[in-house]
Amino acid sequence: MAGRDITLENVAIALDRIRNGRHAQSAILLGLRGVGKTVLLNTMRRAAEGEGIIGVPIEAPEGQSLPSMLVPALRTAMLKLDRGQAAMTLAKRGLGALARFVKAFKLSFGELEASIDLGEPGIADNGDLEADLIDLIDVAGAAAAERGTALVLFIDELQYVAEHELAALITALHRARQNERPITLVAAGLPQLAGQMGKAKSYAERLFLFTSIGPLERIAATAAIVHPIEAEDCSIEAGAVDKILEVTQGYPYFLQEWGKQCWDTAERCPITAGDVDLAYPTAIAALDDSFFRVRFDRMTPSEKRYLRAMADLGAGPYSSTAIAEHLGRKPSAFGPVRASLIAKGMIYTPGYGETAFTVPLFDAFMRRIMPVMT
Repeated sequence: MAGRDITLENVAIALDRIRNGRHAQSAILLGLRGVGKTVLLNTMRRAAEGEGIIGVPIEAPEGQSLPSMLVPALRTAMLKLDRGQAAMTLAKRGLGALARFVKAFKLSFGELEASIDLGEPGIADNGDLEADLIDLIDVAGAAAAERGTALVLFIDELQYVAEHELAALITALHRARQNERPITLVAAGLPQLAGQMGKAKSYAERLFLFTSIGPLERIAATAAIVHPIEAEDCSIEAGAVDKILEVTQGYPYFLQEWGKQCWDTAERCPITAGDVDLAYPTAIAALDDSFFRVRFDRMTPSEKRYLRAMADLGAGPYSSTAIAEHLGRKPSAFGPVRASLIAKGMIYTPGYGETAFTVPLFDAFMRRIMPVMT
């Protein structure tokens, strides 16, 4: 968590305010792959749960509907709210509403389907996602208020949620805020998520606090390398740290991988610049296999060619016109390919007419994996 103290503190304060009935914006973490958004999200959830807040962890994979993700997560949360509290009734009401929601959207979740009698007719069972989600989020927030706590949806990869579902979620959270319910969202996604949320609901920029999570500054990146080594009663030379920072550019995932490979390579303390040089091929191979290749293998041949053309032009961002010209065609010819790559989370648009990789250092990987553009 080197360099992330302010972000962690801001979210902790916001969640504490929400639990105590005060206003606070929901938090959205934006950043490229490998900057540690998921780790941050999990750390925030554990910290919140340590303070008695109910955390609802959800990952939004490609192609899965929001209702199917919410149902099992909210059910677990409702059971936590209901557990050991015979006098508490709103959590039971929430479970019933969830059961009716399952039925309305024809989802499959056995235990909830069997408990359909718990629900009140007309609560989250209309079959209209926005209206039903408003009911569901509201009753969940009311149950949390009854227990004197807050309920927080921690959603990772939120950019994969379809626009109409994202709009319904934003509306439901907005209504919950108006009703002063202690329920909120802390989410993470790729940089394009801010634009997606603004497109889904124009007032999203007022409802959410968007925080950019990028590579670590030099001091924090140095600490991320040095402190774990010192904790093992070893040390690393300043020149070795400089080499690691140069090749990783401060991206947390790469710092972690290089730190591991340099530790494994070094035969004695302190770790030297020579050890970093020896670890270089192993570290690059490990990143290629574990971080880059899994994304490369999801691409079609035409998508790989488009990405390879981007890599030819340097680190980016790139002009869409320049990419098309490099491939010898008009920009309009690559509309479907570009749209598919954005949907897969491989590229995004940092500015009008611009394109950039969502994966740091992917240009160098593309040149390694495809030495010649085919």
